[in-house]
Amino acid sequence: MNSLSGPLPDDFFLAPSLQSVHLYENDLSGPVPPTLGLARCLADLRLFSNRLSGPLPADLGRNSPLSFVDLSENSISGEIPAGICDGSALEQLLLLDNQLSGPIPASLARCRTLMRVRLQNNGLSGEVPAEFWGLPHVWLLELAANSLSGGIAPEISAAANLSQLLISDNRFSGPIPETIGDLPNLYEFSAANNHLDGPLPNSLANLSNLGQLDLHNNSLSGELLTGIQNWNKLTQLNLAANELTGAIPPELGKLPVLNYLDLSDNLLTGEVPAQLQNLKLNQLNLSNNRLTGTLPPLYASGAYANSFLGNPGLCGGASGPCPGRRAGVSDRRDIIWILRAIFVAAAAIFVLGLVWFSVKYRSYKKSKIRIDKSKWMLTSFHKLGFSEYEIMDCLDEDNVIGSGASGKVYKAVLSNGEAVAVKKLWGAPARKEYNNDNDGFEAEVATLGKIRHKNIVKLWCCCTHKECKLLVYEYMPNGSLGDLLHSSKGGLLDWPTRYKIALDAAEGLSYLHHDCVPAIVHRDVKSNNILLDGEFGAKVADFGVAKVVGMGPKSMSVIAGSCGYIAPEYAYTLRVNEKSDIYSFGVVILELVTGRRPVDPEFGEKDLVKWVCSTLEEKGIDHVFDKKLDVATFKEEMRRVLSIGLLCASSLPINRPSMRRVVKMLLDVNPDNNNSNNNNNNNIFNNCKHERDGKLSPYYQEDASV
Repeated sequence: MNSLSGPLPDDFFLAPSLQSVHLYENDLSGPVPPTLGLARCLADLRLFSNRLSGPLPADLGRNSPLSFVDLSENSISGEIPAGICDGSALEQLLLLDNQLSGPIPASLARCRTLMRVRLQNNGLSGEVPAEFWGLPHVWLLELAANSLSGGIAPEISAAANLSQLLISDNRFSGPIPETIGDLPNLYEFSAANNHLDGPLPNSLANLSNLGQLDLHNNSLSGELLTGIQNWNKLTQLNLAANELTGAIPPELGKLPVLNYLDLSDNLLTGEVPAQLQNLKLNQLNLSNNRLTGTLPPLYASGAYANSFLGNPGLCGGASGPCPGRRAGVSDRRDIIWILRAIFVAAAAIFVLGLVWFSVKYRSYKKSKIRIDKSKWMLTSFHKLGFSEYEIMDCLDEDNVIGSGASGKVYKAVLSNGEAVAVKKLWGAPARKEYNNDNDGFEAEVATLGKIRHKNIVKLWCCCTHKECKLLVYEYMPNGSLGDLLHSSKGGLLDWPTRYKIALDAAEGLSYLHHDCVPAIVHRDVKSNNILLDGEFGAKVADFGVAKVVGMGPKSMSVIAGSCGYIAPEYAYTLRVNEKSDIYSFGVVILELVTGRRPVDPEFGEKDLVKWVCSTLEEKGIDHVFDKKLDVATFKEEMRRVLSIGLLCASSLPINRPSMRRVVKMLLDVNPDNNNSNNNNNNNIFNNCKHERDGKLSPYYQEDASV
């Protein structure tokens, strides 16, 4: 993200220990050096948004353990190197917006570590290998805007984690396979502008997480699907420009969040179902079909004049009066329609009044925030490209993305296109306990303002006024770990991603405990305070109750923390030190491994830690692991991480390792060395028993002096 120009030196990739290269968003030009294929330690390669050209080295990936490759937005040509995944570690392959040609290599169909694939807007051609459709860990498959051909293979049913399938603007043909309905996490299926034919598979109706379905401009035939009651999350349905026949199912009117419906340019017949009036549509297009009958009253107005063009059999509204009606004759139905019109007009006036009042009220609230702009004080911790007044303009209830004990959080999209998160602390009347002597605000600013670490959320600046206090953070697109893990999208977090999140969060806490002088204790470590960026990288956030710790533990006047995460000794002594954070982090690890919340009615009077211990003893380890994870592949690695979580969550503070030690143990989790560590794992699992006996875990004897 500088203005570096010119070509990459020929010997750049010959540095013997080179593991990570980030040169994206510069002005580099010329070919990619052939020596890139000789980099033996290279795992992370990001050269996107430059002006690089020419082909990629044919041996790229054959000599290095590549896991992340992003060469997007260049002018790279030639074919995708066949050995790019020979290191068996490639998770993300991003080559969009280039000039690549040729087929997708058959070797990529065996790259079972892939999670994100973005190849859109190139010149790729040929058929997609059948097994490539069914890679088990891929959640984003983006092949749009190429010249790919062939069909969607039935093997796609193996892609259990697939959330987004984006293959528009290609030459795909043949039917959509029935196995498409075996993808429980599929949210977006976009295959517009292809040559797909045949009927819509009935299994599509089984996709309960489907949010967007765009298949316009194909050659699909047959009738529209019925039995679509599972489409509770569908917001967009576009089946325009196909050869669909039959009637429009009334069930469409029961989809609760559908706001875009386009069925134009088909061969649909019958009447427009009255049930469609239940939808709150931003876009409706049923033009150029063979629909007949009377339009429902809602659609007989001029607002929908362009929604039903090219249906000669329709009558009412912009289509003209229905046959058999005589002008100038008023009957009972005319009176009913007049009364309905009066009622609708009155309701519209009432709604407009509410809208006017809401606008005025919001304007009044905003004016209170902007009182005497000259008295706002801005304290910045990084170079800023925005002002405090631009932030204040975004403090609208429509932009609220979260609310916690210390305040509301807003998403603010600035004029430069950048998004930030703004925390507005509660005022004194609303939350006195968080505003006395400005404790919450001063604590968070004093803590975050001096922190510089990749796994701690970045504080851009703070704005203060006698009536308002704002904190402006970097925006984390994927929200909090807790919200994502315990929602219907928890399946997006496969085990390698969860392991990386645990390691990232551990490194952030280790920095607070060991690299800050004096040390900082977070005091509210929980999954909702671990935020995820666009690549699911984890950062520790929310320091509203953080305290600086001196030579010994300090007593607090109130219990800080969240139910299920509070260390046992802290709850009754109010003595705080780093060991309290380590217990809470152990609970987070158990959440990642089990997929369960820290407290749950299913546990009875137990919390997650006690539930894990009792389940291990009574039923065995297989009953602890999250059923959404690929346990067969990662069982031993998950077992070792579970062991670390139990050690961190020991009821005896002396048994808990330091965060620096936790980071080291997580780094040592290596599935290739499982056999040599089985004894240690068994000792750690005995931690549940050692806690009851009041003994020190054998695995932790070396740190007993802490």
